[in-house]
Amino acid sequence: MEKKDIDWANLGFGYLPTDKRFVTNFKNGEWEEGQLVEDDTVTISECACVLQYAQTCFEGLKAYTTEQGKIVVFRPDLNGQRMEDSCKRLEMPVYPKEKFVDAVIKTVQANAAYVPPFGSGATLYVRPYMFGSNAVIGVSPADEYQFRVFTTPVGPYFKGGAKPIYIRVSDFDRAAPHGTGHIKAGLNYAMSLHAIVDAHDKGFAENMYLDPATRTKVEETGGANFIFVTKDNKVVTPKSDSILPSITRRSIIYVAKEYLGLEVEEREVYFDEVKDFAECGLCGTAAVISPVGKINDHGTDICFPSGMDEMGPITKKLYDTLTGIQMGRIDAPEGWIQEIPVE
Repeated sequence: MEKKDIDWANLGFGYLPTDKRFVTNFKNGEWEEGQLVEDDTVTISECACVLQYAQTCFEGLKAYTTEQGKIVVFRPDLNGQRMEDSCKRLEMPVYPKEKFVDAVIKTVQANAAYVPPFGSGATLYVRPYMFGSNAVIGVSPADEYQFRVFTTPVGPYFKGGAKPIYIRVSDFDRAAPHGTGHIKAGLNYAMSLHAIVDAHDKGFAENMYLDPATRTKVEETGGANFIFVTKDNKVVTPKSDSILPSITRRSIIYVAKEYLGLEVEEREVYFDEVKDFAECGLCGTAAVISPVGKINDHGTDICFPSGMDEMGPITKKLYDTLTGIQMGRIDAPEGWIQEIPVE
């Protein structure tokens, strides 16, 4: 297989259409078989439920070329399970996780020429998503849905390495108590757009959202979970019913315990204890771990001992171990790596 003529080393983190995408429709109470198509456009009614009432959810994962030259995806079954959970909460028909994984494999396989080579720093981003497609004017769930998977090659989230970022405590809420913060609904991200634009305008890379009920506990950012490291090298992650269950975070917790022998706590993290941590990071699919150097709390900076120059030592070990597993340099736990057969 010959790779596409792309300047892999200078790819940004943006959308570049690839050759094929997977499409299937839900009509008359059941899913069609689905197929790979070349058309990258979507045609729906002007009154489609997704346009009127934001009935949509999505996932994000990556395909990599390993050190051994294999194309793999990382824990797609967990993405499939999370989409099942999102669909149930949004009154959308479940697309079974087994079919989800199969659709991901087929889409990556069909676009294998776009999977960047090992060592380029780039990956193939995979975006499965679903939306209510038929006309709905009364406030109710749609009757018809479309599930799609597209891919796009992307460069590293951070050009020149993962330098620590400067974030702020936000006065906005990301999710409501008993709301949709625990699922990957499009509407959650729409709600965060004003807050992130405002943060960028004021010189911050991201927002730290506190729990909406008491505003005393750390939740997450607009698109990533928090991890903290104590001064005695314990890894701590916030626990809340309104935090999205990040696949990257769950993987980091396993790596910390089983590969690095670190103690891990998943618990409520009160904001007033953040100043006592040694390291802080944001974890998610795009960057794996983004180190945080300092947090602005309404004009007062909380500075972590790890500083603004590089990742803290424990965060770096977590990052290096997890990316080593993803890239085939380190043996993976059983079931974590799905190889994509390519002719």
